[in-house]
Amino acid sequence: MFQDRLPETFQPLPTSAERRRNVWTALLPRRRRGAFRIGISASVAMTDILSIVITTMVVEYGYFFLLNGEMMPFSASWGLQLSGLLAIVIVATSALREEYAIEAMLAQKASLQKSAARWVVAWAAALVVGFITKTTNEVSRVVALTVFVSGLPVLMLAHAAMIGLVRRSVTPASASVSRVHLVGFEDDIARFYASNEADSLGLRVVGTSYLRRVDARADEATRHAQMSEDLDLAVSVVRFLRPDDVFILVPWADTAEVERCIDAFLRVPAALHLRPGSVLDRFPDMQVSRVGRLSGINIGRRPLSMAEVLLKRLLDVTLATIALVALSPLLAAIAVAIKLDSPGPVFFRQKRYGFNQQPFGVFKFRSMKAEAEAVFKQASRNDSRITRIGAFLRRSNLDELPQILNVLKGEMSLVGPRPHALAHDRSFERRIALYARRHNVRPGITGWAQVNGLRGETLTDLDMERRVNHDLHYIDNWSIWFDIQIMFQTVFSRRAYRNAF
Repeated sequence: MFQDRLPETFQPLPTSAERRRNVWTALLPRRRRGAFRIGISASVAMTDILSIVITTMVVEYGYFFLLNGEMMPFSASWGLQLSGLLAIVIVATSALREEYAIEAMLAQKASLQKSAARWVVAWAAALVVGFITKTTNEVSRVVALTVFVSGLPVLMLAHAAMIGLVRRSVTPASASVSRVHLVGFEDDIARFYASNEADSLGLRVVGTSYLRRVDARADEATRHAQMSEDLDLAVSVVRFLRPDDVFILVPWADTAEVERCIDAFLRVPAALHLRPGSVLDRFPDMQVSRVGRLSGINIGRRPLSMAEVLLKRLLDVTLATIALVALSPLLAAIAVAIKLDSPGPVFFRQKRYGFNQQPFGVFKFRSMKAEAEAVFKQASRNDSRITRIGAFLRRSNLDELPQILNVLKGEMSLVGPRPHALAHDRSFERRIALYARRHNVRPGITGWAQVNGLRGETLTDLDMERRVNHDLHYIDNWSIWFDIQIMFQTVFSRRAYRNAF
């Protein structure tokens, strides 16, 4: 028989059914991972829905019980319809923005502005539906207003709790994380591992393909053959491992190598990503943006627009005027206490750099002994120059209150990078990269660095670098809601009073 003459190592070709089964087996890990990811996203979405529904029902039933002393019949409740409509709009908006994707949740930062915008849009949709269906008269205004005010913080807290749970549960060993393959030269891959902690990336590296550096002295044909050999091997490994994503770590300066890597890996069924060397590590919030029809990587936001400048200035003038009037008795009492505590003026005025590095005189309550021709020296812990009342003023941040006058004069803002003494500015500008960028906005009475405890004496360049990084984060992520958050934390956060002496 023909079969008897076949060698023992002969393997018959698989049947069509076996081929389908092999393809299914190869896809099964990806399908299982997809199911996990869908389950996690659905759980976060369900948490958003339940937080809205429960808040609305608790407010409605609680208000009815306070008025009538009995539980409201379920048939008389309209809270379920209202909360259902609100939940649908919130979840649909978040889903369309892909905010339930695991990658978005791992990188997501709480944004009061975005959450408030979605909440207002949801209520606008509810009002439109109520107007069209002529059912607005059935809704209690007290309940609606209470749900509107209390629903947003409940929604944000519940969402933040779920995000925290997802971040703790998603590890490289999780079935839901993306499987990633790295491709690049040996030093670039080593630099990637050195600057990234594997456990905090929210992914699993399943393979690495090293490319050999081509000898510059070799002829073009030799270099081409060596790169082709490395890429063919890397593509074969990727086809075998079937990762979800392939990261090309070749520096963008090596244009020809990057182009060849792109051509090679566009042939495999995986998402392809480029990392522009260390630039991403320096600007972690960069994103692709368009200006007209031109695309580019945005590494820093534009200066505030005219509308944003006017909005911020309006907030500054309004709150500064209210604060000056409301705090005038306190300001007068502090002035008297300073005069009684030690001889010298009530106010201390010093030159600082403001917007666009323009000098101005900053106002502060005097907290140190008055000294003629004093040489500038930064205050330190247990500084003998600090007066008794001055120590209290510095610990409680009350010595900064006269800067309200600088705000009204337009020299400062309520929130922004804290202005430093001119000697500090000149010294650190030469030693810390992008230090002078702090002057791209008006300085503030309080700032993002201060509410995070980064204040007081700067003994090393690293101390000032941490402060500058927070100031630059504020500049790149400014919003009116961010200003309000910082002002709130300035008063109520313990960290805002840390290192004050």
